[in-house]
Formats: sequence, C-alpha cells, structure tokens
Amino acid sequence: MDTELGNKNEPEQHQNKKRMKLFLVFLNCMLMAIGQVAGPLLMRIYYLHGGKSNWLGAWLLTAGFPILIIPIAISYIRARAREQAGRLLVTKWLFGASAILGVLLGLDSYLYSFGMSYLPVSVSSLLGSSQLAFTAIFAYIVVKHKLTHYSINAVVLMTFGSLILGFHMNGDKPRGEAKGKYILGFFMTIGGAALHGFLMPALEFTYLKAGKAITFDLVLQVQFLISMFATLFCSIPMIINKDFQDISKEAAEFGLGETKYYTILLIAAIVLQFLVIGSLGVIFSSTSLLGGLLSSLLVPVQQAFAVIFLKEVFNAEKGMALAMCLWGFASYLYGEYQKPEANKEESTD
Repeated sequence: MDTELGNKNEPEQHQNKKRMKLFLVFLNCMLMAIGQVAGPLLMRIYYLHGGKSNWLGAWLLTAGFPILIIPIAISYIRARAREQAGRLLVTKWLFGASAILGVLLGLDSYLYSFGMSYLPVSVSSLLGSSQLAFTAIFAYIVVKHKLTHYSINAVVLMTFGSLILGFHMNGDKPRGEAKGKYILGFFMTIGGAALHGFLMPALEFTYLKAGKAITFDLVLQVQFLISMFATLFCSIPMIINKDFQDISKEAAEFGLGETKYYTILLIAAIVLQFLVIGSLGVIFSSTSLLGGLLSSLLVPVQQAFAVIFLKEVFNAEKGMALAMCLWGFASYLYGEYQKPEANKEESTD
C-alpha cells in the first residue's frame, strides 16, 4: 500500500520540481530584464549630466550585493527551523572560482562603463548584443555545447551588425565628443561583450565542477562572493583615484541637481544588482546560452527606451544592425528548438 502511494507521489513531485524550475527561470529572467533595460539608461543619464568616473559606473554594477544578505538570511532561518546544520555551502573550489570570476566581472563592468560614457545607449546595446556570439563560441569551448549551423549563422549576423555600426560611427557621435574617444568606447564595449560572453560559460563550468549538488542556497552564496570580489576589484582604483572623495563634488555640479544625482546612483546600484542576480540565476536554473539569448532579445527594448527617454536618434544603420541582431536571435532560437526533435529522431532510430 505504501509503495503504491509512493509511486503515485513521484509524478506529482516531479511536476512540482518542474514548476519550481520554471518559476525560477521566469523570476531570474524578469530580474535580468529590469536590470539590463533600466541600468544602462540610468548610467547614461549620469554621464550625460556631468558624471565622469568610469570606475564608479563599474562599481555600481555589483555594489548592491549586500541585498543578497536578505534571501541568504531567510534561507538560514528556514534551515535552522528544520534543524539543518552547516549552511556554509561554498567549497574551496567554489570560493577560488568565485574570486576569479568576481575580478573578471569587475573588469567587464569597467569596459562596459567606459563604453557607455562615450556611446549612446542605442549603440552600446547593439554592440553588447554581440555577446551572444561570444557566449556561443565560449560555451562550445568551455562546456562543450554543440554549435549548429543555426548558431554559426547567428554569430556571423551579429558580427556583421557590429561592423555596420563601426563603419557608420561618425553620424551618431555625440556633439562635441572627440572621435578618438568614441572609437575607443566602441572597442571597449566590444571587449566587454567578449568578456561577458566568456564569463557566462565559465560560471556554468564552475557549477559543473563544484563536486556537489547545486542548490538555490548555494547559488545565492556564490552570487554574493562573485559580486563582493567584483566590488572590491573596482574599489581599489576608486580609492587610488580618490573617486569616493569626489562624489560630493560631482553631486554639487550635477546638471539635474544633487538630490537626483544620489537618487540615480542608488536606483542604478539596485537595478544593476538585479541584472547580476538575474544573469547568474538564469545560468543556475537553465544554461549560459539562455542568458545570452535573453540579453540579445532585450536589445530592441533598450533601443525603444533610449529613443523615448534619452531622445536618441534611430537611424538606418542602427535599424539594419538591429534587424541582423533579431535575425541572428531567431536563427539561434530556431536551432535550439530543433534540437529536441533531432534528439527524438536519434533515439527512435
């Protein structure tokens, strides 16, 4: 009798786990979407109205990491209530890997922040979308995800989209900005996209080599460590350059006023932490490739918000680059959709 009840409960437990996984995927995708759309807009407003520190922009990406103490504490209290011990789940391997990934994330944040200080959001977001191509390549190298002709097509299309922007950069250069700085911002953003494309498979590889079950509690702790090390990495040059001391001076000279200066920085720190939490969470609940796909899918949303709120011009070159980005995304998505069908046919044979 007990065996029969156990057999009946197994499908129900499987369904509950599936629903929970879908919920986590959805939640992390929403956090990632909020952060990726709102974060760059706020940082561009910061630069447009007098903000000058690229390291501060990079620091803000992960400076909101203490927010993670709340869910970690809730998890700890629930574990104590169930009389479970040993809530420090991070191994030496995960600690070391988190430190390395945190430093790389801090460097990646600086590259994006530098590019954002000289490029309109509509340009930097399109260039950032090329990270899907880098993610596909590094996922193939690092975690052995197979490349299909659909994913190769996506890589080629997004590369050409970036090249189109590069060949027509003069018409979109902000007034009064030196061409050299605009070109440097262009290549720094491409470099940031490449590094971001490596970070996502590298984190997936870290989970695979963790040597223990990857639970939601463990992921929270890893996220905390990665963000902490990234913040520490960005804090060092800020201390050397005395950027922390200059914040009050920058606030007093900010074009929108001192109150809005601090408000923008505070909200940017929160939503950018949403981006980090969502990105790392998507990899935990799915794969690094889904994170790359979602990031590229949000590009048109970033474009729309930049045109509406920042009055940026949407010219023909951006339209063509965006079309190539969406075409590449559709190609990659179709290839992923075809995989289960191909696997089903192979198992049938």
